[in-house]
Amino acid sequence: MGQVWFWCNTVAGTGIKREMENARVILKRSAVRHSCLAVCCSLLGVLASARPQDPPVEASRPGSVVFQRVISNQKKTDDALNVYERIERVENRKTGSDPQAQQTKISRVIPAGTGVAHIPVGPEGQPADAVGYRTEIEKLEKSLAWAVERGRAQQEAYEKVAKKRKERDALIEAAGLAFVFTFLATEQRESHTLLKYRMEPNPKFKPTTRTSAVYTKVRGTVWIDEPSGQLARIEGEVTDDISVGLFLAKVYKGSRFMEECYQIAPGIWLPTYSQYDFDGRKFFVPFSIHERTFYTKYRYIGQPAEALSAIRAELGKSAPSVADR
Repeated sequence: MGQVWFWCNTVAGTGIKREMENARVILKRSAVRHSCLAVCCSLLGVLASARPQDPPVEASRPGSVVFQRVISNQKKTDDALNVYERIERVENRKTGSDPQAQQTKISRVIPAGTGVAHIPVGPEGQPADAVGYRTEIEKLEKSLAWAVERGRAQQEAYEKVAKKRKERDALIEAAGLAFVFTFLATEQRESHTLLKYRMEPNPKFKPTTRTSAVYTKVRGTVWIDEPSGQLARIEGEVTDDISVGLFLAKVYKGSRFMEECYQIAPGIWLPTYSQYDFDGRKFFVPFSIHERTFYTKYRYIGQPAEALSAIRAELGKSAPSVADR
């Protein structure tokens, strides 16, 4: 998520996905999504402090060293998601097995300091409506201009971002105790050698929050790129029904998630594909989230000040003079 988020949007963070149409739309932005995808987002943090039961045979690849590299790289991934724009193609299906998407949304996704802009585009990532597209870019310019100012409102907004990051880090620490990793094999993906591990709940883990309790009901498999120490793939499955929001909603056993990451720049690995297949109920109304997301055309855009310059150049504007501010 990212990650995950990854991771998000990847297992740490807060999340099941965003709301679906009508009643399902409400659900996707609820705590249900945030609790379940917390597993998917926090996993990278889990790897940091977990030790596999059976590390690779070669002494040069002890599991603890591998996992320490993974968590270090995950921090770089989190930072990179704040300075790289991308194209996201989100496909929603009625069921996970449907060959055709019921709904497809394509957006240019641009970090904007304390938030992220999602600007609709066409299938090739180009504006489908030139006038509407420019309007959205101009809104983004205003958001970035606000983000680079140093006022009380900006300070409070960035403090909220920092608080969320702190909460995510706390989930990572809890996740580090929540799983046991067992080395399975090595696999090739193109020219890369991946280390494959089974991930299972640690029977000794005692969750201290409702969100961390999700960890006791998830198992899966992770693949780590051996040379770089980067997470390349994760697959997870809910092993028991998960109650969310004081039991007002429930995610059913058998729900699944997966994500793949590739190197998009030297030392930078980011998600290229994710899939979520969740079934459950909210109150007494059943819901299904079957979503596939493709991430392409990553491009460095920088922190808000750099991004603001880039967006103004795209709009054909120059930076305002002091008198104009």
